[in-house]
Amino acid sequence: MDELLNRRQLLQRCGMGAGALGLAALLQEERLLAAGVDPLAPRAPHFVAKAKAVIWIFVNGGQSQVDTWDYKPELAKRDGQALEGFDRFTGFFANAVGGLMKSPFEFTQHGQCGKWVSSIFPNLARHVDKMAFIHSLHTESNNHSPALFMMNCGLPRMGFPCVGSWATYGLGSVSRNLPAFVVMSDPRGRGLPKGHATNWGAGFLPSVFQGTHFRPQGDPIDNLNRPKEMNAAQQRAQLDLLADLNRVQLAVNPQESELAARIESFELAYRMQSAAPEALDLEKEPEHIKKLYGLDQKHCAHFAAQCLTARRLVERGTRFVQIYSGGMENQQSWDGHNDIAGNHTGFALESDQPVAALLEDLAQRGMLKDTLVIWAGEFGRLPVAQKSGKPGRDHNPHAMTAWMVGGGVKGGVTHGASDEIGHKAAVDKVHVNDFHATILHQLGLDHEKLTYRYSGRDFRLTDVGGKVIKPITG
Repeated sequence: MDELLNRRQLLQRCGMGAGALGLAALLQEERLLAAGVDPLAPRAPHFVAKAKAVIWIFVNGGQSQVDTWDYKPELAKRDGQALEGFDRFTGFFANAVGGLMKSPFEFTQHGQCGKWVSSIFPNLARHVDKMAFIHSLHTESNNHSPALFMMNCGLPRMGFPCVGSWATYGLGSVSRNLPAFVVMSDPRGRGLPKGHATNWGAGFLPSVFQGTHFRPQGDPIDNLNRPKEMNAAQQRAQLDLLADLNRVQLAVNPQESELAARIESFELAYRMQSAAPEALDLEKEPEHIKKLYGLDQKHCAHFAAQCLTARRLVERGTRFVQIYSGGMENQQSWDGHNDIAGNHTGFALESDQPVAALLEDLAQRGMLKDTLVIWAGEFGRLPVAQKSGKPGRDHNPHAMTAWMVGGGVKGGVTHGASDEIGHKAAVDKVHVNDFHATILHQLGLDHEKLTYRYSGRDFRLTDVGGKVIKPITG
């Protein structure tokens, strides 16, 4: 029996069919349709890329730059003195503002570049000649959630795509069996970063470009194993039927990028059932590599596993990996409002050996030259004490330190500077938009050309700003 069409269907198919086809062609030409049937198909960069992948160590909570990488001997000279003209509302605890506070850690010089590094990073200090330090990075919010959104998504409010999503949208995926963008959070029960999955969301981009969160405990991904009552042939037949039904709808509504994303998500999940278990099996690594990362050390084994997993994922084609050091609240992360000495000592002990091992491992495999490794959090911390039994430091959006290694950036260099006490960016200031422009540049993407039309406007990661930090890009 022939299909009967009602009036609405007849108008839709006959009156709008040609228009829909024309619109789909235009959208595809402008890269506004999610890459046609396969939204994750590899795409050429705007120019020759220096980095193929990114591993971002996100220092969640906001590390203190003056206690880690930004040596300020002036703080020791003026320890305890009041900071004249200081706006006590810069941080969050206006009634707990104390005087200037020297770092509780000793700084010593390392490498041929002579970089001063805090004593809490004995392993990472050996790699300073590979690092490009940025000491003049600043942001727009002193509150964790908007600052996290700013550092991840380029704007201090939710609803916008993150860096990993923009990179995946611009370049597609190399691997057909693993997610292009993976996120790992704190595995010690300390929670997700504030803002949760919004930090790795795709915003208004098609959802296929959002980060895949690997659960920190138990199975990293739901349904990674096929149901016991189903064999491989049955599962394949089920997926084929589902894909056929979805493609019928996609043909009628070619502009619905979410439908194409849904088809690809089912297929990726199927392929991951065979590929992901192998990629996540750290037992396949030789003992000397496990020991290098610190898998045999209780204090850092959890973070070591994540760093080693990141290397294995990138080795197999994953484009962007983000690892969060620290969890949700205050002392559960680098957010050292109280006892900055104890807080930073503990989190450095967890991360120092694994991240240093990651750099060494990537280098010895020849992967560091095209893998960009980033160390950065959402903001810095103030040079004044936050008064408590064991003094800490409050939030500081005006100055923070980040570093990059590999992926074509210069090693052993420092760009910009904060003032003599580390309070504000002072020389060659770097906005978060500049930071993002530089990451995209190393991936071969022009941040001004990587756009997506939404709600009548062409959006980009860097909004209406952003300049590539040329002195560190090689």
